[in-house]
Amino acid sequence: MSKPQALNQTREQITALDKDLLALLAKRRNLSLDVARSKEVDIRPIRDTQREKELLARLVKQGREQGLDAHYVISLYQSIIEDSVLNQQAYLQGRANPDIQKQQYCVAYLGARGSYSYLAASRYCDRRQVDMQDLGCKSFDEIVQAVESGHADYGFLPIENTSSGSINEVYDVLQHTSLAIVGETTIEVGHCLLGKNGAAINEIKTVYAHPQPISQCSRYLSQHPEFKLEYCSSSAEAMERVLESEELNVAAIGSAEGGALYQLEAIEQDLANQKINQSRFIVVARKAIAVPEQLPAKSTLIMATGQKPGALVEALLVLKAHNLNMSKLESRPIPGTPWEEMFYLDLDANLSSDAMQSALKELERITRFIKVLGCYPCETVNPTQLTNSQLMIEPDTSRAQNTAKQLSDEPSSAQLRYTKEHHQDASQLTCGQLQVGDGQFGAFALVSLPQDVEQFSQKAKSLKEAGFQAIIIEGISHQPEAESSLVNLKKALYQFGLECVISVEHESELKLATEHASILLITGKQMHNHSLLKEVGSLHVPVILERNTMASVEEYFEAAEVILSNGNQQLILCESGVRTFNDSNKPVLDLAALVDIKAISHLPVLVNPSYASTEQTLSQHANAAKKLTADGLVLNFSSDVETFNTELARHSELLRVLYK
Repeated sequence: MSKPQALNQTREQITALDKDLLALLAKRRNLSLDVARSKEVDIRPIRDTQREKELLARLVKQGREQGLDAHYVISLYQSIIEDSVLNQQAYLQGRANPDIQKQQYCVAYLGARGSYSYLAASRYCDRRQVDMQDLGCKSFDEIVQAVESGHADYGFLPIENTSSGSINEVYDVLQHTSLAIVGETTIEVGHCLLGKNGAAINEIKTVYAHPQPISQCSRYLSQHPEFKLEYCSSSAEAMERVLESEELNVAAIGSAEGGALYQLEAIEQDLANQKINQSRFIVVARKAIAVPEQLPAKSTLIMATGQKPGALVEALLVLKAHNLNMSKLESRPIPGTPWEEMFYLDLDANLSSDAMQSALKELERITRFIKVLGCYPCETVNPTQLTNSQLMIEPDTSRAQNTAKQLSDEPSSAQLRYTKEHHQDASQLTCGQLQVGDGQFGAFALVSLPQDVEQFSQKAKSLKEAGFQAIIIEGISHQPEAESSLVNLKKALYQFGLECVISVEHESELKLATEHASILLITGKQMHNHSLLKEVGSLHVPVILERNTMASVEEYFEAAEVILSNGNQQLILCESGVRTFNDSNKPVLDLAALVDIKAISHLPVLVNPSYASTEQTLSQHANAAKKLTADGLVLNFSSDVETFNTELARHSELLRVLYK
């Protein structure tokens, strides 16, 4: 028996081979980018699964000839293929969005260096070969604010984990941000018990960790009831607290890679309940991106279907009809709206595809609120598999004909959402006992603040008995202690089944109004405030949009489109009169515009004759509006009790006639 060569010599040879292997892998990766450049010209899909199967089958055969196990070859090349696919996607994505390409990005993430969010962000930037300027944050809200304010280019938010499920706090944050989802990434989460050098498992008394790792390692932690758990805002904070401690009896749950940044060692590894433990992160930015059609894309949207039987099923059937695969459905409660939920959907489709555009149009017709959060490349690379027979016997490696079809059709442009072409049936808004549109006529009483709360309660009772379904409250900035007063006024309305509509006359009033109103009214003087309209469009609160007295019908429709295009489909229009060049300061009720609006739009239309009509002409104007198919009427009431009672008697008779 010959004497083996020295161990050091063998190790040197292995080191040299490893160096050669790395060089070959780098060369292979560069060649895969040449493939991406070719696909950019030919507009071919990134993945050719038939080609991948043939490649793996050939490699299994060649590997067997070299004495290599088939499963070893498959596992190795599945990782190589995944890396190739993701690099090709990153290259084509960058080419499709040249205006956002930079050499360095500021990235906001949860915690500090060493946290799982930091590791995910680092790998995302490394794949795109850009430098990362990191910005650690203490909360998900802080991440979003950093990107919204421009202090960061991207924000990384963990959205779900294979062990502990969805991260609800992130879904709640997404309800209220204008940011777009522009990417995703998934990392393996290897939870370790990290301690200082020399720490032993039987000496550990306190364990620092973020709530998510604690949930994901619950089985391991249940075996150590002696551990005192201390919650931290991130895994990085947990590791930092161990580093700063002078004791050896403290530990943190985190990754071995992150622990190395804090001079911590793994006392125990693989703590997670599940063997495969992955976390998925979404990437948010201020501007949406274009996704090339060759790339597998994912579109995320949120919607509220309303409280009626089968509403969600009806929406999901739309997706089925357009052959759209839904990879995730999550529900979260809508703040301030008991028993209603917002649904989050991930669809395996490009937003620009005809199927997605058609589905969105149909969903906008049947939902109360719908908004696309983003379209981005899908970074889930499903590994190509071979059959058992291919793994056991020599496969046929003849090249199959490539049947990939070129996808070059341009997506059709979306129709304007306010038009009947977009929504053939008349829209109807339902809010509590109030129904407006599609044959349902609503009566709104307009009252101004300040109001005495006790007197207001009696007024609300009288208005309900007179036939009104909703009260519009204007002048909230004139009410002393407005917030507490609104709470009491709203209670009085709800006691008698009246909906609370709050008029937004100044942009600063929107926040308070949104917190207390069941419906918002955007006054005419704010009709041209596009930033306000966009913000209102992102809300799930029904909106009445009043026409500016100097605006044309076309300008009015443009303002309505801003709200609809930002997601809010619960919109009512309101005609209150226009200014003319006569000597009177009084506006003129534009009933001709009412006819035009009803002919063009499916949206409900209210008429408010309070400013244009006199006591003598009010009844005629109201009757004319009803005959011209207006969907509701707004009638003004004085704050003075005596005048209020006089107006109540007159308006009650008017409503009695209109309801006949």
